[in-house]
Amino acid sequence: LLSAVPQIGEIAQITAEQLVNIGSQDIDEEIWIKLSCRVNELLNCDDIDGIVITHGTDTMEESAFFLQLTTNSTKAVVLTGAMRPSTSLSADGPLNLYNAVAVAACDDASDRGVMVTMNNSIFSATDVTKMHTTDIDAFQAPENGKIGSITGSKVTFNTPPYHHTLTFPIKDGIKLPKVGIVYSYGGIDPDMVTFMIENKYRGIVHAGVGNGNIHKNIFPILEEGAREGILIVRSSRVAAGPVTLENEVDDNKYHFVASQGLNPQKSRILLMLSLTKTHNWEEVQRYFNMFVL
Repeated sequence: LLSAVPQIGEIAQITAEQLVNIGSQDIDEEIWIKLSCRVNELLNCDDIDGIVITHGTDTMEESAFFLQLTTNSTKAVVLTGAMRPSTSLSADGPLNLYNAVAVAACDDASDRGVMVTMNNSIFSATDVTKMHTTDIDAFQAPENGKIGSITGSKVTFNTPPYHHTLTFPIKDGIKLPKVGIVYSYGGIDPDMVTFMIENKYRGIVHAGVGNGNIHKNIFPILEEGAREGILIVRSSRVAAGPVTLENEVDDNKYHFVASQGLNPQKSRILLMLSLTKTHNWEEVQRYFNMFVL
C-alpha cells in the first residue's frame, strides 16, 4: 500500500505493521480489543505523533467508534479505506490513504478524537456512518456533517478541537458482555427477542421504528427482560435523527435506555463497554446522554 503512494513520504515518516488481514465483514470484539490495545500502546510512544488504520468499509464506523471509546490521547487516530478495488478505474484507495496520513500529520488534528477520512472528507468517529453500498461518497455524518476536508495535502477543519471525556479502559484478553441487536419490522415475531433472553444476552439494542418505537409483539418481552436485569436500549432503524428520552416510550417506567444520537451498531458498542463498568440502567443512560444531537 505504501509503495503505491510514494508521495506519503513527503508529508510524514511512516512505520507500518499488519495486525490482522481479514474482510471487515468478519470483524469481532476480539479484534477490536487487540486493535485498541495496540493503538493505546503506540499512542504512549514519544516518537509516534499519529496513527492511520486501513480498514474495510463495511464495519469501519464501528471500529472507529470502539476506538473512540477506548483510547485516551490527544494524538490523531485516523481510519480510512477504499470503496473501489485497486484494479478498478479511478481506484480511491491511494488518495484516501494519502489523505489519512495528511490528517494524522496535521498539527490541527490533535485533540479531536478518532476520525474517519474518505473521499476528501474528515468525519468524527461518533457521527460517521456508511450511507451507500458502493458509491465513493458512501460515508456521511447525517446530523452533524463532516468536521473537515482535504485539498491536495492541505487539511482544513471547520470545527474546533475537543477532547472526548467518555473512555473505557480495556486490557488485552478481556471478554466483553454479550449484546445483540433486534431489527424491528411490521409483525415481528417474539422469537426474535426470546432467543437472546434464553441465551443469556446481557444487553439488547432494539432497532425500532420511528423514534425507537417497539411493536406490541415484543414490548412485553423486552419489559420482562429489563425486570430481569437485561439492559434494553431503544435505538432506531431510521437513518437520521435521535431516539429521545421519555418521548414515545416511558423509559423511566420500564427502565429502558434511549440511544440519543447513536445508531443501533454504535449503541451496541457503547452498551457493551458500559456493562464493563455498571449494570445500572440510569448510569448507562447517562453515558448515552453524552451523545445527544
